[in-house]
Amino acid sequence: MTRIAVLGPTASGKSALAIALARRIGGEVVNGDPFQAYRDLPVGTGQPSEAEREGIPHHGYGVLPLETAVNPASFGELARGWIGACANPVLVTGSGLYLRGVWDQLTQLPDVPEAITAKLRRWVDLLGSPALHRYLAAVDPARAAQLHPNDRSRVQRALGLHLATGSRASLFLDGVDRGVPEGWLAILVLPSRERQRERVAARVRQMIRAGWQKEVAALQGTPAEAALRRLRPLGYDVWMDEPRGAGARIILDTRAYAKRQGTYFRNQWPDVPVWDPDAEPVEAAFAKLGL
Repeated sequence: MTRIAVLGPTASGKSALAIALARRIGGEVVNGDPFQAYRDLPVGTGQPSEAEREGIPHHGYGVLPLETAVNPASFGELARGWIGACANPVLVTGSGLYLRGVWDQLTQLPDVPEAITAKLRRWVDLLGSPALHRYLAAVDPARAAQLHPNDRSRVQRALGLHLATGSRASLFLDGVDRGVPEGWLAILVLPSRERQRERVAARVRQMIRAGWQKEVAALQGTPAEAALRRLRPLGYDVWMDEPRGAGARIILDTRAYAKRQGTYFRNQWPDVPVWDPDAEPVEAAFAKLGL
């Protein structure tokens, strides 16, 4: 069996390469992004459409109800099930932390008392997620650099670990091994900085044309809205709370997020080969993987 992980920032071209790789090795694509696993969010999370899948089997997309809470460990268990159910899996992910869950490279996280969790919920409701993110940056700069200021759930979780243990969350979340596990090949899809910015803008505009705002509106005022606000996938809170000029705001937020993704992958897995989809043919990616 051949197992390949395709890593990279949002809008970098990961999905297209994964499909090309799956066709090359007779494989199937597996989702490694927790938000793309949720139902009812196909447009805004960038889940590949049937046409984009080009007849290649895909696993783990749009399968979880919004009420299902996952963390890196529990999502990793789900993804390992999808991987084990298909031939020659090609895993696609933009989340380095959740990739560690898939590869079982997480340290055991300590329990956070409910009193601390409840306190953080009150703080974020009162002060907003960006204020807590600034607090996190003061006590754990490494973890704060990996998170968007509006990523409410992950900011709260990191602060909860700090308050419960007195240690930096990054010490627990960095994993037990920085390498690619035995039996896996990996490649990082990373366009140039300017092309990445252009790709993000084009991707966000395409999602808007595909009906992203309507997708969000269909969930507002339903029981699913509370789950959506808890999950906080990128851009959805902007559509719910500040829809006027949402596209421009989401482009800026997504560009910042993509920059952090690329930095995280290069820092955490420095030996993984890098492929630039705008400067190199797909055959170069195959060669870098030894295919």
